[in-house]
Amino acid sequence: MASDHYETLGISRSATDDEIRKAYRGLARKYHPDLNPDDATAKKRFQEVQDAFDVLSDEQKKSMYDRYGSNYDAMGGGARGGRSPWSTGPSTGPGANVDFDINDLFGGGGGAAAGGGFADLFKQFTRGGAGGGARGPGPAGVQRGQDIEHTITVPFATAVLGGEVGIGIERPSGKDETLNVKIPIGIEDGKKIRLRGQGDASYGGGPDGDLLITVHIAPHRHFTRRGKRLDVVVPVSLAEAMRGAKIDVPTPRGTITLTIPPGTSSGKKLRVRGQGIAPKEGEPGDLYAEIQIEVPPGLSDDVREQIAVLADTETFHPRSELRW
Repeated sequence: MASDHYETLGISRSATDDEIRKAYRGLARKYHPDLNPDDATAKKRFQEVQDAFDVLSDEQKKSMYDRYGSNYDAMGGGARGGRSPWSTGPSTGPGANVDFDINDLFGGGGGAAAGGGFADLFKQFTRGGAGGGARGPGPAGVQRGQDIEHTITVPFATAVLGGEVGIGIERPSGKDETLNVKIPIGIEDGKKIRLRGQGDASYGGGPDGDLLITVHIAPHRHFTRRGKRLDVVVPVSLAEAMRGAKIDVPTPRGTITLTIPPGTSSGKKLRVRGQGIAPKEGEPGDLYAEIQIEVPPGLSDDVREQIAVLADTETFHPRSELRW
């Protein structure tokens, strides 16, 4: 195994997370066993790349590796029971101020000769000890496949009503794959969907990684969403606003009849209970219809004159309460 994980991935020590992941995916594809079935060197390089990425993609492991170098790598990342082997705890007896008993690591007090020397000490840490390793217990060389993060944007209606979308996944083996992802009813923007076992394949018999999908929602031309609430601007004619009317309004679950009270002003919001977002569990939200009076274009001179006469007799002053 290469002595330096940065050299293995061909990156500098100041590489960003994106640069680390990009280098890993390129090398993993190059040396993947599926593409090099009879190449022992490629198989070894693939394992080195996996090991290097396992350390450098984990903030805690990377920090310890930068500090202790290859010694830390040989000790499996120091992830015994979720704590570093150099950390200390409360003292309750001889040797209880550390996370491990050195006698146990050497096979019960027999010293280096009885337990096989420092090689056995390193093996204990590589297996994760009694607490389990950070990547899961198992024989040397077996580790969980890497998770894949993916971002999608779904139509507004799909997010509200649920549905299914297809996404393309690029595998390290070079074989692209299309997966159909079910979008839960009422999913909110920024939520994640986890598809277990759909990440990168494990090397050596461990479990495959997961696919983590961040869902964004495309805007709607007319509707806006606030949690379970839906808002929509509903245009009405001047006559409908003055005399009142019953009009059709589309909603996620079909068209409803909305009653416009006589004398309704532009900007008035009418609440329709239960016609907002209906999540899989819990009560549905409400729909708020904001009335917007539309003046028709191309009015005749006669109609304009009638409106002018009406305005001259009007005693209502709509801006009388307007103040700075």
